[in-house]
Amino acid sequence: MTKPLRIVSSIFLLFSLLFLAGCTTGFEDRGNIPLSSFTEAQLNGMGSSPEAPMIIRIFKQDSELEVWKKVETSGKFELFRTYDICAWSGELGPKFREGDRQSPEGFYEVTPGHMNPRSNYFLSFNLGFPNKFDRTHGRTGSNIMVHGDCTSRGCYAMTDDQVGEIYALVRESHRGGNRSVQVQVYPFRMTGENLAQHAESEHMAFWRNIKQGYDIFEVTKTKPEWNVCGGEYSFNRAGGCGALTLDAAARAALNAKQAEDAADYKQALADIKQAKIEDAEAEQRRLEAKQAAAERQAAIEAQTSKVAGWFGSLFGGGSNDGGGEVDPNAPTPPPRP
Repeated sequence: MTKPLRIVSSIFLLFSLLFLAGCTTGFEDRGNIPLSSFTEAQLNGMGSSPEAPMIIRIFKQDSELEVWKKVETSGKFELFRTYDICAWSGELGPKFREGDRQSPEGFYEVTPGHMNPRSNYFLSFNLGFPNKFDRTHGRTGSNIMVHGDCTSRGCYAMTDDQVGEIYALVRESHRGGNRSVQVQVYPFRMTGENLAQHAESEHMAFWRNIKQGYDIFEVTKTKPEWNVCGGEYSFNRAGGCGALTLDAAARAALNAKQAEDAADYKQALADIKQAKIEDAEAEQRRLEAKQAAAERQAAIEAQTSKVAGWFGSLFGGGSNDGGGEVDPNAPTPPPRP
């Protein structure tokens, strides 16, 4: 090959490499993209580590995904970071069948086998739907993921940057020896007020059931152990259906929280009922005012018509051609020549 041809070939090769570099992610092994030094420093600062146990909580109504990490000194979980969810599918409520484009709710366990580093959506991990509870109720579906690309057909979609970090956090927790990362998916934060707002929902029994796991996590900040008993989720029960395994202090805290939530629910229902009554009364007042205004307008128009007729007859504007009354005593005009 002549020298000019070698120079041209070298230039072509250089531009080809630059072009290809522009089309890659910058890290071909996406499943092993490391956590940033900033994220690791934050974890260490809260007394945790990338390898520590981890829990994810998802709230549909708020479109939020929370990452909780276990703190070594206390043995409890603390909130590490909250991410905005780009998109989720369907409505509030659980997933029932394949193809209903409904994002699921419930408790799921993400194992190393659920990780998908070669996802078409940058990175993803499978929630494990249907789980034991879902299968008990004949619910069907597959490939329900948390993934990137910010678009959803039944999954929980994040931005690529977000899912890159979340994926790495789950991966490092697995590498720390944790068999799974629990994912808790709720329609909303399970407060008495929020439940009251959806009191007429067909999903209320299911929501009250998963609220038990929510409450245990809220008061203990430890991982709820779930199973299925009698067709329902059971939490922290010996053998799945046995006695509650929480200690006395945790039980007392749980009972206090649930009593407070029940009172909040009752009060919220009363407030909603009162608001509906006040709205109905306000609407009735609006309709009555509208009717009164229409009646006043009709009266004004009738009075205006009467006055106009009186002025017309006063100035000779009236006519008997239309069959009006004739005064019999009125003089007869002389005949015209």
